[in-house]
Parts: sequence; structure tokens; C-alpha cells
Amino acid sequence: MIQIQEPKSPWEIVHMDWVTALPPGGDRSYNACLVLVDRYSKTPMFLPCHKDDTAMDTAIMIWNKVISHTGLFQNIISDRDPKFTSALWTNLHNLFGTKLSFSTAYHPQTDGLAERMIQTLEDMIRRFCAYGLEFKDSDGFTHDWCTLIPALELAYKTYLHSSTFKTPAMLEKGWNPRLHYDTLIKDFVDIHPTVSSFKIMLEKKDTMQTDLCKILSNMQKKDGIKGINHLTSK
Repeated sequence: MIQIQEPKSPWEIVHMDWVTALPPGGDRSYNACLVLVDRYSKTPMFLPCHKDDTAMDTAIMIWNKVISHTGLFQNIISDRDPKFTSALWTNLHNLFGTKLSFSTAYHPQTDGLAERMIQTLEDMIRRFCAYGLEFKDSDGFTHDWCTLIPALELAYKTYLHSSTFKTPAMLEKGWNPRLHYDTLIKDFVDIHPTVSSFKIMLEKKDTMQTDLCKILSNMQKKDGIKGINHLTSK
């Protein structure tokens, strides 16, 4: 079994895996999603992609969408995959000083962090897409799974993680991103700075956060919702 040295800061060690066989989504008909998880903070990144993307495609996507936020990784943990075994991908990471650690079929726990994240992401997607490839929100706008990704990623980053008892965002950046109800509360205070019902607003905020935590916790249980079988992971 591969020994993993625990990181001392965010994005030193990254777990990586793919959700594949997704229905086409987004303006480029994405049919897969690359999942990155920071081992230190448990912060995820979900990147819609194509299941037949080459090593170069994947490297360019990570460079364009990830590196500017995280810096270069010191170690990537992933199951063996053509994207990683290709000479181009290996040479690219050697140039960056990034070491590839490969798990084996007999030791899947080496990459368990990414696999658990994939299960959570699949459950989150199913919540909205279980009855079709698209859904409509209360305003009548139609969405597919791909357009949900930013909101799902933000929800997870601001969720109190069971293993750290902190949100991934707090461990990664030292603060929690503002959510929509934070803005609503600020607007309320600006308009009614002395109204006693402000306390009720704060209580509602706490209730919403608690409800979100319960939803995410339930989705991570093994006896959770049975999902559609075209959502699979490698």
C-alpha cells in the first residue's frame, strides 16, 4: 500500500478521479466531470469535461481553471488512467515538480477521498436530475447538470465537514464565502438597522445552514437515494 504523507497546507496533495457516462451537458455537450479534492482542506473542484479528453486536454484544463487558484501541486493521487500514463502528462508534471502516486485495484483506499467525493457529487446531481436530463427552477429557467456544478461546489465548500468539523473553505482560505442569505441579511440591516426582528433573520440563516448540512450528510449515507444507473465513476 502506498503511504501518503499528510500535507501541511492546502493543495499540496490532490486526489483526482472522474465521473463518467454523464448525459451531455453545457454548451460543449460535456459527458464527464473531473473531480479534484484537496487532501488538506477537503475542498473540491468539479470540472466538466469529455470522457475522451487527451492528456493534453486535461493538462490545459487544469492549467487554465485550477493552477491560478491553487498554485502547483506537490503530489497527485489517482487510480491508473490513460491520462496519467501518457508520456506527455508525466513529462508535464515532472517539469512542474509534481510527483504521481498510483493506487492499485487492490488498494482503492489510496484514492478513497476522491471516490467519496464522486459519490457525493453524483447524489447532489441526482437530486436535481433524477427525473430527466434537465430541470426548471421556480423562475422557469431550464438547467442541466453542467450548469449546476458551480452551485454544488460552493455548497460543499461551505458545508461543515464530518472529519475536520470545519468547512473546507475555512481550512483552505481562512474564511467562508458569502452566500445569498448573507447578502439578504446585510440589505435588511441597511434598511432596518434597529428592528428587533433582525435576530429572527440570524436564526433563519442558522437554520438554513443546518438544513444544508443535514441534506449533505444524508446524501453521504450508504442507504441514501438510489440513483440513475448512468451516473458511474471509474
